[in-house]
Amino acid sequence: MIRVLILGGTGDAAELAAKVATMQGVEVITSLAGRTREPSVPLGELRVGGFGGVDGLASYLRVMEIDLLIDATHPFATQISFNAADAATKVGVRRLMLIRPSWEKGSSDRWIEVDSVKAAATTLQNQAQRVFLTVGRQELAVFAHLEEIWFLMRMIDLPTDDALMPPGMLLCDRGPFTLNNEREILIHYNIDTIVSKNSGGDATKPKIIAAQELGVKVVMVNRPAIPPGEQVTNVDGALAWLIRNS
Repeated sequence: MIRVLILGGTGDAAELAAKVATMQGVEVITSLAGRTREPSVPLGELRVGGFGGVDGLASYLRVMEIDLLIDATHPFATQISFNAADAATKVGVRRLMLIRPSWEKGSSDRWIEVDSVKAAATTLQNQAQRVFLTVGRQELAVFAHLEEIWFLMRMIDLPTDDALMPPGMLLCDRGPFTLNNEREILIHYNIDTIVSKNSGGDATKPKIIAAQELGVKVVMVNRPAIPPGEQVTNVDGALAWLIRNS
């Protein structure tokens, strides 16, 4: 029996877990960070919560006798990716990163590319009035000082009562989103700028397409650096890697 640990939290991770769970001779465990209050539950065994850094993850790999580790976390969840790289090396477990491709800027896209959420907030000053903010509830405080801008803030879960937030309106929703939905939001709320992380994938890309159609600016946060190691860009590639190493 081969035991596989998937570090999840993405649609790709859930799809991968569902397919691995049907494979003979393979046991799959998916680990979620626990930041989403009602996550989509993948097939197979599930654990929720942090590991306690590199040493905690290394200990888990040993105790659970994990044979293969697949990092299918969000492209911006870099701390767990670096921890996974160090822990896998420490224990001697083969590791793969499933990283969906970034969105590419087209000739008609009005992107302003920045390297951090903080830089995105700085960019908005004197350049935006009504902003569609789609970077998640944990980043809201970075924009709280921009009192002259109105924000439509979309996230999966509501922020805590004491969270610092910019002025505007909360919108709780979970992707995937349709192009018609995103177009209607931009028009209805008279949005002039979107702030987005370059997470890639199809689930949230319609907002980028709608922005292109309507001439809306996008402040795009580029992806941070990731650890070196074997990579694939889709679930089929991850399955092929798993089969080769089983």
